[in-house]
Parts: sequence; C-alpha cells; structure tokens
Amino acid sequence: MTTPDEERRAWLGGLATDWSPQQRAHWVCERVLDWSGLPIVNVRATLFAENPHLTWMLAGSLSKGELRLPFGDQRLAPIAAHDVAEVCVKILADPAPHISKSYALTGPELKDMYGFAEDYAAVLGRQVTYIPEDVEAWNDAFLDETVLQESLGDPATARHVAAHLRIQTRLIAGWRYDVLSDQLETLLGRPPRTMRWVLQNNTRLPELAGASNH
Repeated sequence: MTTPDEERRAWLGGLATDWSPQQRAHWVCERVLDWSGLPIVNVRATLFAENPHLTWMLAGSLSKGELRLPFGDQRLAPIAAHDVAEVCVKILADPAPHISKSYALTGPELKDMYGFAEDYAAVLGRQVTYIPEDVEAWNDAFLDETVLQESLGDPATARHVAAHLRIQTRLIAGWRYDVLSDQLETLLGRPPRTMRWVLQNNTRLPELAGASNH
C-alpha cells in the first residue's frame, strides 16, 4: 500500500481510497502470501451471483415486478458460488499444477440489467422491468447502517457490510466489474453456470419477490 500512485492504480484499478476496507485487506493478504514464499494459489472471483445487490436487497422492487438497481447500462458477469467452490475443490484435490498461479473467475457472459431482468422474469413467471436508480440515492435507501443492523443484529457487522456494499455499488456503476474470463471453463472443462441457473436454484427467490401474492 506504500507503492507509488501509478503502480497502486495498476494493481487496484484506482487509488486505495476507491476500494472498500475489505477489498484493500484482500489485496494486502495476497501480497503478504506472495512475499511469504508459501505454496499458494490466488482465486479471484468477480461479483457473486448471490450478492445482496442481486438477491435480498431486491425484495421490495421484485414484488412490484421491478428490478431497481443503480447500475445504468453497465454489464456484469456474476459468478455462482457453486462454481467458485468447485474450482477450489479441484485445486485442493491436486494443488501441484496450480501453485503460484492466480485465477480470475467470472460468469459465462456479460449482460446489462435489462438482460438480467429477463432472467428474473423467466424464473418468476411474470414480467420484470429494469428501472435504473441514482447510485447515492440507492445507497442511502438500502445501505443505511441502522436498517442493516435490524437485519444483521450486530452494529459492528452492519458497519462492515454497509462500508463494503456502498463502495461496491459505486464500483459496479463505474464499470469496474465489466470483465469476462474463460479461466473457469479451462479449469473445469465446462462453461460457468448462468445467472438464470442461480436464480432457479435460489429457494428464497419466490419469497423475496412476493410470488405468493401474484
């Protein structure tokens, strides 16, 4: 974190202050492990398809047939946690070929929120329309620490989650997650699972979307 600004931007995609405390800690941990000389493998996943932005934070809007997110026409390739776990199991079962390597994992395709609205609609069996929101207004509405504390119980945890998700929202809106990689397919011999697959296997989605009321 003491490297010159330009070098730091090359690593982080921006100044350290542009990233959440959790993202900075992750970066520092990778550097420390690299320096340690230990046999390590870095697994770097993009936005998880199960991320709160794409699941429980949508409960209110999905119940009205709306996908309200502050991402404009930015594109994402969310990855299923199932896929990340499978990659990790493969590496742990036979680590030798992977030592000192780094793997960037993404979903199978880049899509904007209009495209993802079609996935929600297909899984829920009713129309879902994407409605872009202002980034800071959305953050203020959904990432208030007091509101999160009611859900998470612990004030420190609420602050931790709010700090990370607020910055992640800004990064997504700023095209920082517009990336695509074929490394998972190379590792597993199959394409990554789609966002629609993740939604189909999310047993809480109908409840979040208020499907029983429609």
